[in-house]
Amino acid sequence: MPGREPALIGRHSERATLDRLLAGARSERGQVLVLRGEAGIGKSALLEYVDAQARDFRVARAAGVESEQVMAYAGLHQLCAPFLDRLDRLPEPQRDALGTAFGLSSGPRPTRFLVGLAVLTLLADVAEEQPLLCLVDDVQWLDRMSEVVLTFVARRLLAERIAVVFALRDGGHEPGLAGLPELPVGGLGEAEADALLASVVKGPLDGRVRDRLLAETHGNPLALLELPRAWTAADGFGPSGTVPLAGRIEQCFVKQLEPLPADTRRLLLIAAAEPLGDATLLWGAAGELGLGADPATAAEATGLIEFGRRIRFRHPLVRSAVYRSASPRDRQDVHRALAAVTDPERDPDRRAWHRAQATVSPDEDVAADLERSADRARARGGLVAAAAFFEQAALLTPGPARRVDRELAAAALKRDAGALDEALGLLDSVAAGPPDAGRAADAERLRGQIAFDRRRGGDAARLLLGAAERLTPLDANRARETYLEALAAALWAGGDAAGLVAAAEATRAAPPAPVPPRAVDLVLDALVTRFTGGHQAAAPLLAKALAAVRDLDVGAEDTGRALWLLGNRAGGMIATEAADFAAARAFAARQVQLARDAGALVQLQFALNFLAVNELLAGELTAAAASAEEDRVIADLTGNAPVGYAAMLLEAFRGREAQAAELFEDTARQASARGQLRLVSLADYGRAVLYNGLGRHDAALAAARRVFDHDVVGFQGLATAELAEAASRTGDEDLLLAAATRSSERAKAAGTAEARGLDARVRALAGTGADRSYRESIECLERTTLRVDLARTHLLYGEWLRREGRRVDARTHLHTAHEQLSAMGLAAFADRARRELQATGETARKRTAEPTGELTSQEFQIARLAADGYSNPEIGTRLFLSPRTVEWHLRKIFTKLGISSRRQLRDTALAGAGPGL
Repeated sequence: MPGREPALIGRHSERATLDRLLAGARSERGQVLVLRGEAGIGKSALLEYVDAQARDFRVARAAGVESEQVMAYAGLHQLCAPFLDRLDRLPEPQRDALGTAFGLSSGPRPTRFLVGLAVLTLLADVAEEQPLLCLVDDVQWLDRMSEVVLTFVARRLLAERIAVVFALRDGGHEPGLAGLPELPVGGLGEAEADALLASVVKGPLDGRVRDRLLAETHGNPLALLELPRAWTAADGFGPSGTVPLAGRIEQCFVKQLEPLPADTRRLLLIAAAEPLGDATLLWGAAGELGLGADPATAAEATGLIEFGRRIRFRHPLVRSAVYRSASPRDRQDVHRALAAVTDPERDPDRRAWHRAQATVSPDEDVAADLERSADRARARGGLVAAAAFFEQAALLTPGPARRVDRELAAAALKRDAGALDEALGLLDSVAAGPPDAGRAADAERLRGQIAFDRRRGGDAARLLLGAAERLTPLDANRARETYLEALAAALWAGGDAAGLVAAAEATRAAPPAPVPPRAVDLVLDALVTRFTGGHQAAAPLLAKALAAVRDLDVGAEDTGRALWLLGNRAGGMIATEAADFAAARAFAARQVQLARDAGALVQLQFALNFLAVNELLAGELTAAAASAEEDRVIADLTGNAPVGYAAMLLEAFRGREAQAAELFEDTARQASARGQLRLVSLADYGRAVLYNGLGRHDAALAAARRVFDHDVVGFQGLATAELAEAASRTGDEDLLLAAATRSSERAKAAGTAEARGLDARVRALAGTGADRSYRESIECLERTTLRVDLARTHLLYGEWLRREGRRVDARTHLHTAHEQLSAMGLAAFADRARRELQATGETARKRTAEPTGELTSQEFQIARLAADGYSNPEIGTRLFLSPRTVEWHLRKIFTKLGISSRRQLRDTALAGAGPGL
């Protein structure tokens, strides 16, 4: 118990590790540790040890309970309950999110990561006054949302006086804990095991019995304590063989239950079925079943349970032994009694759960009660809990049609929660239900969305097209949205134009757009025209669709779904296909902010990569690196793979051949396996940039031609410029002419400064009035965000001028190119400019690196936000950090930049360095 050091035998190494953990937290270095081992191995005892050592800490505790897994945030509420009087000290969005999650207030559905940030801020606030120790036992039985939030918090500890210790049973499937510092807890050594055995076995012990006990328990302390209780001369220690040790320990507890009177066992069963340990509920249910106080005396005498304000079993295996050894009828009676005494106003979800456990045959009243609980769980952000309630409701639904409707709802929630295999399993049950056209369409659409989530673009496109066809006679607007989802999936899957044209041709079957058309309708029509009629025919529609997306009111109820669809699957392609890179940059920044505000982490990963590419094109490589790093951090937090294409392109722009080549190969291999051939084309575009920078134009030509021949949507103009440069250097006149023809057509259709600037450069490379065309390209690109292409145009113009013998003019442009490319970090292109300057007889001065180049990606993000005037709590909210951690980073940033205040930070180039954070 707290305040009293447990008597541990051995465990010297484990205790030393826990002592160091507390010392680190005292020194303002956040600490986390996962104790992992089999049941009974001593994890809980080590938690008690660290609790006793933390006399100067405030201690918060939580423990997973197997039957509580269906209750969203149940474990998290245990941990945070002592601190809820501090909610008013949180930033308003965090306060509202946590209050809604805990059912203390009503509001918009909170995201799990906004709840996580709220918990991090809350615990950090507590730790400002006193170091904080958080102990979480039986993590394998935590409800999913609590596990996600607590592991999120553990991964974000840095400068807080907080230590978190998790205890996890071996075999618990907790992917969120992967990668956290871990301490495996094994059995006691022979001498220590012998000492523990001697402490519980009074009197002499036959040597053979002792040896058998030590051999069979493998040093497991709980087994050493409990197996001797089960020993008899007649049957020894009970069954062994293939029975796991935890099962044998549980059987020991069952043997201790068998001699107890029936009323005593029933009282223990009430305690086992009531996960809160609430004495009021226990005695209320006991009264419902006609039990008095006498059974409690007999139960407590066994040492298996302790009655008080909270009911506590000696070990979780005691609870499971009591519950599993009871008959089904007794369990139903107990749950029925607990439902009767559970307040339907204060705790309706637990009451509904007890009612369900007491019900054997289908019962619509109970099923409807569970559905209401599902709706409440969903409103609180507990998607896994909501899915479980819907699934249980389906099992108890008498009508087959209503049953499969609830299974479909559960499948959709499981998909939203990331449980894709479980969602597909439920969809199989839906398919076996009564035929219904609308339900079949919804199920197929959900299968397609799951395929897209798994990055299986080809399968997703096929399924979504089928769903759209089914929806066409039923719901025209939803049919068009599904067609657009299918087309977006085909875009990611398609490396060749034929596949995209086939998908677009199938989309011609979509019902006509409503009047007036929505943004989603304009996007769909523009993309269909692009694939079936070509870029020139689609250009006016693309511009109109892009304008509609830009003007979309994100607060309008009927546009929210379309916005996400556009933003994450089609919006970026439209902007770049229309050669409006200023719009693409602004749109990317807005998508990042929307995803961040909503806590939509998967969408945020895609949006960050889109933003990073635009930052690369603008020459902001440090900002792009920060966006790519955030994609990686989110992947670590969620267990998803990074989207990753921005990181790949970043290495290409930097000219780092070894790093880039590895990423190209990894991306191409994984994307091909998943049917994401668009990423293969992106890798080829990156290769073209890399090898043009390194002067290996033959390799650049091969890569750029693959993108050019596939007519890849979204970055075709950029790839065409790469192809023209490579073709001009390798003497491939036919490809250079083809590139110039396509570039001219697109520039006329798009009419943007970006398209005209790139086209003028291609024309110069093709020899069409090179001097005039290069100057035209520079003039156009100076009005755009394409700073990399502007600098590269100076480089190409300088190279051409030197070859023409105009050395003085060449030096002007080559100096400009070298300065700009060096400042942006495009080392390979900068080196090309340096060599060209040397060829003119002038040595390029080595440019001093910008001090911001010393900052890490995360430090750059923090510095940029601080320079733009954001407070520490605001920065923390955006980057999922506590205010104290932000302050810790800022101290490091000031040291690296040689400054001492935010005011000086605002005078650096960081202020206003670009949107998106």
